[in-house]
Amino acid sequence: MTKTMRFEIVRLDDVNGSAAGRLIADAETVREVVQAAARTGERLLIRPCPTV
Repeated sequence: MTKTMRFEIVRLDDVNGSAAGRLIADAETVREVVQAAARTGERLLIRPCPTV
């Protein structure tokens, strides 16, 4: 059984860089979120999620 890699995406506030939202997503969703953020200039922090 193959486990899907999961990532934590943290949206960062433009003013002070604090976390403004959090999402756990698979690789395909990360790609979509990154593309949308690139279009709007949104700042993101993306890191692997520990497996459970």
